[in-house]
Amino acid sequence: MKKNLLVAVLFTLVTTVMFGLIYPLVVTGLAQLLFPSKANGQLIQKNGKIVGSSIIGQAFTGPGYFHSRPSAAGTGNGYDPTSSGGSNLGPTNKMLIDRVNGSVKTLQPENPSTPIPVDLATTSGSGLDPDISPAAADFQVPRIARERKMTEADVRQLIAAHTDGRQLGFLGEPRVNVLELNLDLDQSHPVAH
Repeated sequence: MKKNLLVAVLFTLVTTVMFGLIYPLVVTGLAQLLFPSKANGQLIQKNGKIVGSSIIGQAFTGPGYFHSRPSAAGTGNGYDPTSSGGSNLGPTNKMLIDRVNGSVKTLQPENPSTPIPVDLATTSGSGLDPDISPAAADFQVPRIARERKMTEADVRQLIAAHTDGRQLGFLGEPRVNVLELNLDLDQSHPVAH
């Protein structure tokens, strides 16, 4: 009995050190060595200051900015990276229907003759999606062009420059990173105050 207890305690200590200390340090070290940007959250800096991450969505509400997909992560306006998650509301849930209808009523006057892309009215599974579809970006072109005093063709050219295609040519959907697009927009055509 005493021998079995000693073996169990030693096994627990060895596996704790191996898998609780050595393994995480090796994996973290390799990640920092091989993929430092990804290991550190793919942070984006502007003028030496961190302004966000290319993999975590954030709210843009100003009329001169492309707006992100709505978020259900956290309370308030969402976009809380410590509270990632969808709303878990089913398609017949009244709260979800009311929220989507509210989004549609807010968006429709912006571009009345164009159907609203689904990703501008619905949240993603994580609630922190950093990307919108090219259609969602294109829907916002008239507002951006008007606010930034640009031609719609110039805005569409910026969108095209920030549109990533399917991964490996067949995985996922084309997408536009909202933070990177808005930073480029600020750089090339600052908002007139």
